[in-house]
Amino acid sequence: MAALEVLLFDNHLLAVAKPAGVPVVPDASGDESLLEIAKAWLRSELAKPGAVFLGVVHRLDRPVTGAVLFARTSKAAARLSEQFRSRAVRKTYLAVLEGEVADGAGEIVQWLVKDERANRVRAASSRSPDARQATTSWSVTERLRGRTLVRFEPATGRPHQLRVAAADGLGAPILGDLKYGAERALSDRSIALHAAHLAILHPTRRAPIEIRCPLPRAPWWSEWGRDATSGAREV
Repeated sequence: MAALEVLLFDNHLLAVAKPAGVPVVPDASGDESLLEIAKAWLRSELAKPGAVFLGVVHRLDRPVTGAVLFARTSKAAARLSEQFRSRAVRKTYLAVLEGEVADGAGEIVQWLVKDERANRVRAASSRSPDARQATTSWSVTERLRGRTLVRFEPATGRPHQLRVAAADGLGAPILGDLKYGAERALSDRSIALHAAHLAILHPTRRAPIEIRCPLPRAPWWSEWGRDATSGAREV
């Protein structure tokens, strides 16, 4: 079993740091998923040999790193899923983009269409019958040696939303994201997109919770400093 970095653990929640290249749920590749790793960790932690429940309430793309939240009870799963559906969850991502984006901040509104066969998303006209609206707030944090560190806060949760927002909306693909125009792959086959922060309401206590995930220890992140800190807390 792969090692698991736990960010938050209580009777209703388990938040963990997802490494690059690991699918959140089992897929056709047959590779061990984050869900399976987390269940194995939970069985060991609780000394429980039988089945354990973990509800999937959101996902990250396979090459993306960062905070993933699971529900430990069906009640928590239902309430957290509703928070994600109603856009009550605040999500913050950090991304390193190829190229320099001018200093500033704004909002990108796109209409996205997914090609299921190619597993690729494109921005389209709002008149397209398959298009779904995606809204992303962005701000430039720093520019360094031809790259730009950007903070994204998606209001919606469309597939590949931030990847298209970077490549099409800002004109600079995420570092390592060959699918959306990056020049070269990264050595660990990740893309430089990291889910750094989740803000939720605890599903039973209703207290605000912040979950923060540290940046990966990779050279394309280390030059920017440690913008995200580990741990979770009530605020």
